[in-house]
Amino acid sequence: MSTHISAAAGQIAESVLMPGDPMRVKHIAENYLDNAVCYNEVRGMFGYTGTYKGVPVSVQGSGMGMPSMGIYSWELITEYGVQNLIRIGTAGSFHESIRMGDVVMGTAASTDSNYIHAFDAPAGYSPSADFSLIKKALAANEDLGISLAAGNIVSCDVFYETDPKWWHAWAKMGVLAVEMEAAALYMNAAYNQVSALAMVTITDHFVTGEHATAAQREKQNDDMIRLALETVIR
Repeated sequence: MSTHISAAAGQIAESVLMPGDPMRVKHIAENYLDNAVCYNEVRGMFGYTGTYKGVPVSVQGSGMGMPSMGIYSWELITEYGVQNLIRIGTAGSFHESIRMGDVVMGTAASTDSNYIHAFDAPAGYSPSADFSLIKKALAANEDLGISLAAGNIVSCDVFYETDPKWWHAWAKMGVLAVEMEAAALYMNAAYNQVSALAMVTITDHFVTGEHATAAQREKQNDDMIRLALETVIR
């Protein structure tokens, strides 16, 4: 077991979906996986392994924010040998064309965080998704037909910004949406030479002012979950 995950060797699959919300982990395990077994309850951050269409898949909560994602993804990679990590979370849209309930795939993740200091990387380094996972997700969506956008997203440290127009500068540069974890996941994956991808469901809209309820954030992500699962089995 690692510091924050109580799984024994071999209990975690090579491909892991990573919702931020541990209750979404349980929802996925109970509704999408066959023969799911809980391997982690430490700090209430559930982890399960089961099969999807006969392929072993794990689901591990990451918590909120880059420090928490950084801990769980690092331990999955370095302690349990995970090779493919897909963040499945929620985000806020910066553009009218990207609507509530749409799925956004982060081909890159800009950030206002200093998480990068851990790697002594050049200042201009851009955390990016793995192209092989992007291709698999696009191929999977040819069958699913989900409303999907792909492009740059931004991972921010602050949820409650004091400047109501803070997001305008990101939107002007074509950034599609904001969330809080992808950049840390991409940096951990790049440093350790494994594959990572973030896909998020739009639950908040900065242009229209729409917001999903807490219950919707937990469970109404079926399109994204199916897309992630179909991606990892290809």
